[in-house]
Amino acid sequence: MKALLLLGSAPVILLAAPAAAQTMDHSKMPGMTMPAKPTPEPVPEASEQPTAPAVSQDSASAPDAPDCPPEHAQMGHCTPKPTADPHAGHAMPGADQATSPMDMSGTALPAGNAPAPQPPSDHYADRQFPPEEMAEARRQMMFEQGGQPFYQVMFNLAEYQAREGADGFRWDGEGWFGGDINRLVVKTEGSGAFGEGVDDAEIQALYSRAIGPYFNLQAGIRYDFEPNPSRTYATVGFEGLAPYWFEVEGALFLSDKGDVLGRLEGYYDQRITQRLILQPRAELNLAAQDVPENGIGSGLSDIELGLRLRYEVARQFAPYVGVSWDRKLGDTADFARAAGENPSSTSFVFGIRTWF
Repeated sequence: MKALLLLGSAPVILLAAPAAAQTMDHSKMPGMTMPAKPTPEPVPEASEQPTAPAVSQDSASAPDAPDCPPEHAQMGHCTPKPTADPHAGHAMPGADQATSPMDMSGTALPAGNAPAPQPPSDHYADRQFPPEEMAEARRQMMFEQGGQPFYQVMFNLAEYQAREGADGFRWDGEGWFGGDINRLVVKTEGSGAFGEGVDDAEIQALYSRAIGPYFNLQAGIRYDFEPNPSRTYATVGFEGLAPYWFEVEGALFLSDKGDVLGRLEGYYDQRITQRLILQPRAELNLAAQDVPENGIGSGLSDIELGLRLRYEVARQFAPYVGVSWDRKLGDTADFARAAGENPSSTSFVFGIRTWF
């Protein structure tokens, strides 16, 4: 029975042991004497907190602490390092003080819709060097970089024509001299038959003026050597590069006899390779009235369609072969039949396209 009581009271004894240990006075144990706990001083109210002591002459001459928080400086533990005023010695202009022109620039300008001030000069170098010398240097630079005159002579057609009856020949060329805007242009074209001479030949002298990046307006005179009787025409036309890289030109002609003629032609260079080029070409001639003495009828007088394949041995020299079909229409065809000529012909051609 006593053994059962001891076993039942063991858990109670074990639970009570820690509580007893917590209430034990350790100060009575040898070597465990604890110092007396200091009594905390009462915290003064905000109005009763002591102010920072006045800095004496000696402390003022002491070196400033490199790191002095404000709370430590208030209790007199250190002296804060004075900070330099970035505006010290600079008087800030008041509302009634006038500002210098350098201040009234950029973002300092008042808001508004006033135009921007004019730059002092278009050319900064004029500030350092005599303006007359710099103007001459700029003029020379513009002359060398595109203002100087150039020239070119090109024969787009210079060919032999093999056809039924007498074989023939044909040429179509142009040369110009001038700059990018103003040029003097000379054009010539014609055709004929071997053994029979030249059937038609003309030359034009034109003033050419650029009216855009790709087109020129041209005006001048045209003179026909053949057919007889010869004619002189006042000429106005255009020449340029149309969209999709079509070379086109057109002109109106007013003769000294009052005859009005027109012409429209164009071609396109289709590159097969970098050197092999196929060129389709078309030319149409028109007349406002009949000119029987020259075998020209009113309306669309004749048309020429050609297809030429050339090989550029060099950019300036390209032999070619092809085919050309010529047809006279309307009254012009009637005049040709009356003269014993065939109004239509097909020719196999070979020639040279060259420029320099």
